[in-house]
Amino acid sequence: MTAPAPCGWHGVTCGVRGRRRGRVTALDLRGLDLASSGTAAPSSLSSLTYLRRLDLSGNRLGGGVPSPLPPSLERLNLSHNALQGPVPAALGSLHRLQVLYLSYNNLTGAIPASLGNLTSLTSLSLTSNNLAGAIPGALGNLKALTGLFLHYNMLQGSIPSAVFNISSLQKLDVQMNNLTGTLPPNAGGRLPRLTWFVVNNNRLHGAIPPSLCNASKLELAQMYDNSFSGVIPDCLGTHLKNLWALTLDGNQLEANVDADWGFMDSLTNCSNLKIISLVENKLGGVLPGSIANLSTSMEYLGISINMVSGQIPQEIGNLVNLNAIDMDLNKLTGIIPTSIGKLNKLNRLDLSANKLSGQIPPTIGNLTVLTELSLLDNMLTGPIPSSLGSCPLQTLNLGHNRLAGPIPKEVLLISTLSDYATFHENMLTGSLPSEVGHLKNLVALDVSGNRLTGEIPNSLGDCQILQYCIMKGNMFQGKIPESLGQLKALLALDLSRNNLSGHIPDFLGDMKGLEQLNISFNNFDGEVPKQGIFLNASAFSVEGNSGLCGGIAQLKLPPCSDNGSTSNNKRSHKLVMIVSTATAFLGISLLLALCALCHQRRKLIKAEHALPLINDQYARVSYVNLMNATNSFASENLIGIGSFGSVYKGTMISHDQEVVVAVKVLNLQQRGASQSFIAECETLRCARHRNLVKILTVCSSIDSGGLDFKAIVFDFLPNGNLDQWLHHRLREHGTHSRIDLVQRIDIAIHVASALEYLHHYKPTPIVHCDLKPSNILLDNDMVAHVGDFGLARFVHQDQINPSDISSGWATRRGTIGYAPPEYGLGNRVSIHGDMYSFGVLLLEIFTGKRPTDSDFVQDLNLHRYVQIALQDQQVTSVVDQQLLPVQDPELEGRTSSSSSTREITVACVTSILQIGILCSKELPTDRLLIGDALRELHRIKDNYNQLHLLST
Repeated sequence: MTAPAPCGWHGVTCGVRGRRRGRVTALDLRGLDLASSGTAAPSSLSSLTYLRRLDLSGNRLGGGVPSPLPPSLERLNLSHNALQGPVPAALGSLHRLQVLYLSYNNLTGAIPASLGNLTSLTSLSLTSNNLAGAIPGALGNLKALTGLFLHYNMLQGSIPSAVFNISSLQKLDVQMNNLTGTLPPNAGGRLPRLTWFVVNNNRLHGAIPPSLCNASKLELAQMYDNSFSGVIPDCLGTHLKNLWALTLDGNQLEANVDADWGFMDSLTNCSNLKIISLVENKLGGVLPGSIANLSTSMEYLGISINMVSGQIPQEIGNLVNLNAIDMDLNKLTGIIPTSIGKLNKLNRLDLSANKLSGQIPPTIGNLTVLTELSLLDNMLTGPIPSSLGSCPLQTLNLGHNRLAGPIPKEVLLISTLSDYATFHENMLTGSLPSEVGHLKNLVALDVSGNRLTGEIPNSLGDCQILQYCIMKGNMFQGKIPESLGQLKALLALDLSRNNLSGHIPDFLGDMKGLEQLNISFNNFDGEVPKQGIFLNASAFSVEGNSGLCGGIAQLKLPPCSDNGSTSNNKRSHKLVMIVSTATAFLGISLLLALCALCHQRRKLIKAEHALPLINDQYARVSYVNLMNATNSFASENLIGIGSFGSVYKGTMISHDQEVVVAVKVLNLQQRGASQSFIAECETLRCARHRNLVKILTVCSSIDSGGLDFKAIVFDFLPNGNLDQWLHHRLREHGTHSRIDLVQRIDIAIHVASALEYLHHYKPTPIVHCDLKPSNILLDNDMVAHVGDFGLARFVHQDQINPSDISSGWATRRGTIGYAPPEYGLGNRVSIHGDMYSFGVLLLEIFTGKRPTDSDFVQDLNLHRYVQIALQDQQVTSVVDQQLLPVQDPELEGRTSSSSSTREITVACVTSILQIGILCSKELPTDRLLIGDALRELHRIKDNYNQLHLLST
């Protein structure tokens, strides 16, 4: 038998005319899980003299980038593989090359200057590698270049001035490198088509050149986390009418007089402007009133951590699309404008650490999507408005003001309060309402430093998640309620400087998690317990309670008499010194713990040096154990390669039985791998759900070569990942893998169930950050399990850890096509970001098209592609054709069964695609929440089953 002609093979395109007739002109083998250990492509490819397009992206190809390639190549895409070694200088001889993508690999060395010979090149992407050295000035020869993407590398030196002479350039992205130097004075003078200028997270300095204003088509200017200084050019808004995002955070930019704020006046001309972020600079002077005249499309306004004075303009309520205002840590005065209550899309309002006065406007209660409110450290007076109870707050910080009156019970009925509720250092009076027991999801409560009276309510014991309870410096009286013994999560309890009395309850010594206890300066009497926390003199304080006796020897308290009483004057000076020292230590510890929890940018559990306990079923395994289990990590056991490591199939022994496992070995040479290991362990050590991958154990050791070794061991799921089932992957028996409609609906429900668990995880929700088909694994019963939590974060996770920034892990927020647009602007992660990824995932499952499909160019993406089909009622044109029932021509006209089944299928898929569209909307606040999406999916499945049963 003769071999089939290659022109009929999957992914092979041949010419149909002239000399190209029957000759291979294109190879599109992306996403087929291909693997190699030599080079990405065999040297025989050089013999394909008519080959124009070669796409091997999205595989697990190893080795180096091939040097001998057909000179006829016009497009070369080897991105999203595991390629190593340098970028070959020989690529510079491919003079017809128009597109060169080598992004998301492990390439090292310098960018060869020979790439400057590719004068036909329109797009060059070397993103997310380990490239070092300088950007070659020869790239300035690429006069046809429209996109230059060099971000997420370790490039050094300055941006060559020749790059700014490429008049065709539309997008320049060099963020997350080690670039230094200044921007040339003519940076924007010769870039008339530039739309994206992204240079953040480098070490650039000097002034922002006014010539940037000459790039009149500029839409995105992203320059944060550098050392730019001087004033911001006041021509930005005058010339850049298309600008929609200006991010200059973390620089040394100045404004001292009104004229220095001229840029803000000019930005009022930008009708598309959505984002202005000037956080952490040296901006002073008076906040201009023109800030209220910015475009009504504004979504984010940030001027935190500056020295800005003046008042917040009353007209700020005009910016009706704002979803976040960050003005904390400035010198703002005056009142909080009542017009803020008009910002009905506002999700976060942070005005803390200013000098604001007056009352908290009750109109804030109109903000029905407000989840974060921080007015900490101002001079606010008057009562706390009960209207705040209408806001779905997760964090509330009203500490360090001059607020008076009671704590409204309506505020304590906000069931969404989960991170913290702080009212400390005010002049609040009355009792603590019993409604405090409704805060069942709250982690921290601080009412210290007020004038609260009455007894501690028994209902406080219903706050099962509470970890920090700070009530010191009030006038509480009575006994410590027994109900507090129900607070199993409690870590710190401070009841000092009140009028509490009675015996110290024994349950405090039985609370296994309690780490800090301060009940000093009250009226307690009787014997001090001798168990639990009361065995550690540095962890608790009982100073200033004259009626106490007994306890551990370090306290030097008098022994208790039979009736448990003792004299008031038997305490020694030495005892006072010991306990005072312990009290000081404890007070400082409690203060530091609370500050760490309360500050919005510093509240993630640190785990760099902690290796979490995973599962008692397995002892923590050694490197040797894993080497034996995987046959020395043999290539035949390699089942996957990801961004931070490789996954091997292995066999381990547990209870005298062989257990098949998946072993993820971290590539610690890859930037961010160590942080990924920590993230995955921290996320999965507590999270337990049937639709999450199950982590069994971990290994942190030294390999046979004396190098650091880290690995995570999971349950092995034999049916691979969803990506393999969706995209024409041949199975071992030679047939195409297929999943039918019901299976796809079930998988969508499984994934949604996992997300619902993560997004409502207590004490703080978890954001996956990289939801995509290759991270969804299927077991024997085709039940889906969400995996790969290497980029996961807890909500409000601190993202400015220096090691995280230098590794690039902190700014990695998903995969192109699945990551939401706001992450590309450096916005903090959120559950809304996961919802965007979930929406894209739904669209991919039921259309069979990847979001990175080559059909999607310019303004067309998967979301828009499906949306147009829904609007035109042409769903059958976009749905995966494998899902549509085959219509038998012989039965046509005899029965309506086939057409009825087809109609039911189309209606079902249409409903699911509509959910995908709602989840993947551009604005985060417009997206469905996972609970709503899950309910709809269940409803659609039930309807489909009923209609399908009736039709058959």
